Amino acid sequence: MIRTLTLLLAFQLLGEALERGLGLPVPGPVIGMALLFLALLLRGGPGEGLRDSVSQLLQHLSLLFIPAGVGIVLHGQRIADEWGPLVVALGASTLLAVSVTALVLRALQRRRTGDGRTP
Repeated sequence: MIRTLTLLLAFQLLGEALERGLGLPVPGPVIGMALLFLALLLRGGPGEGLRDSVSQLLQHLSLLFIPAGVGIVLHGQRIADEWGPLVVALGASTLLAVSVTALVLRALQRRRTGDGRTP
């Protein structure tokens, strides 16, 4: 487990260093995750130890939502004051995401059938 955490943090550190060093507009942890993905592709997949450790981490994934809950409690009054714009933003972004997903799905179905018709 310690080796897995060290590996994950090393790739995150590498991503952060690349982001800051090159001035990239992508967050460092995302760059680190992409580098880890590439490393695993080149290696032929995760080893048994990495697979076991990651499955244990995923069992406790809900703990990562604690900081978000604390933020909501900490800024509860601000959320109560600005609930209208928040609801509009959440609703609009949800509708946009569903619409884009539907359009992409339709385009992929057309591409799959090859005749331009949906099945």
